[in-house]
Amino acid sequence: MAEKKEKYIPQVHSKLRKSFIKVPKEIYQASGIMIFEKRIKSLLFTTDLAIIRNSNADSVMAVYPYTPQTTIMSAILEVSNVPCFVGVGGGTTQGLRSKYIAIDAELLGAYGVVVNSPMPNKDIKDIAKFLDIPVIASVVSFEDDYIGKIEAGAEILNISGGKYTADLVREIRSKIGDKFPIIATGGKTPESILETIKAGANAISYTAPSSSEVFASMMDAYRNKDMGEND
Repeated sequence: MAEKKEKYIPQVHSKLRKSFIKVPKEIYQASGIMIFEKRIKSLLFTTDLAIIRNSNADSVMAVYPYTPQTTIMSAILEVSNVPCFVGVGGGTTQGLRSKYIAIDAELLGAYGVVVNSPMPNKDIKDIAKFLDIPVIASVVSFEDDYIGKIEAGAEILNISGGKYTADLVREIRSKIGDKFPIIATGGKTPESILETIKAGANAISYTAPSSSEVFASMMDAYRNKDMGEND
């Protein structure tokens, strides 16, 4: 049998935008999830507008540790050139407030809304019935009622179990079957990403470096260049 050749992919680069945040190539071994006819394998986990605008990720997952605000959602959705999934509460923000924030997200153009792990199933049900975009329910431990979240109307699970994420994905996948879509955090190494995909994740969320971290590495490069020129 002839060896399968890897397809050549032509590339076109910007003259100015050189510092793109690239998601690990291992993520592209995931099956992906089709959402509104777009296949999504990578989700950039950030709310940094500059990072969002300068990344090659398929999509953005914008969840943050404060009560959700329409102004923040609006800014992210306006800046992003890829689909966005935005947080609508689940911890301190629940009930009717989350429901109205969720419909704001849909009307602003979000591809889905993310509810944090503590969100009651009755609230998930209300939001799911109200929206025409998917509800993504977060699962953070083996004790989470992920079956209840699915029965309430969550169409995607977002699994984030720290160092136990792959084990959690494997456990949940064995209970819900092969077809239900799962997003999961992949960790920081190629090995952990591949393990999470092998465990059953269809898409991987990748935590981007902060702008300050990117800027620090850029400054180091400038310093090294200057030192070299002075030698």
